[in-house]
Amino acid sequence: MKTDIELLDSSHIKSGFDCGHEMLNAYISKQASQDVKRNLSVCYVLADEGKRVIGYYTLSGNSIKRHEFPEELIRKLPQSYADLPTVLLGRLAVSKDFKGQGFGEFILIDALNRCAALAEQVGTLAVLVEPIDKNAESFYARYGFVKLPGNGKMFITIKTVRQSWPVI
Repeated sequence: MKTDIELLDSSHIKSGFDCGHEMLNAYISKQASQDVKRNLSVCYVLADEGKRVIGYYTLSGNSIKRHEFPEELIRKLPQSYADLPTVLLGRLAVSKDFKGQGFGEFILIDALNRCAALAEQVGTLAVLVEPIDKNAESFYARYGFVKLPGNGKMFITIKTVRQSWPVI
């Protein structure tokens, strides 16, 4: 099966997408296009030859308060930064019809590579995620994401991304 990751557009078939989380299903079918038009996020979709959405992820600019990061990371950074630049990987989902085939890993690595490439043009310390449940938390942990103390969010530094998955 030929698949491509591309920017969401009106040619993509979103109806019937079901990843098992109603919030993520509703987002791709009802809200993603509006968020893109409003420049709130960018949505990338993994689509089959017929343009049916297999999976998707969103990216947007973000920042995190310095004190939210672990001390071992921020002690090396200038004190003048109260907020540290990040990219928010806001949503990532794969249709239940395609689970267990490596598509989650495929789109995550694509997202991380895009973030690492972006970081060469715009200052970015890390990629941030907010796992929807314990399964998502375990998924991100397998790829090197670390929990932020006290808020349920997870991050991976751009440095770690570059060391783990060189930008293609």
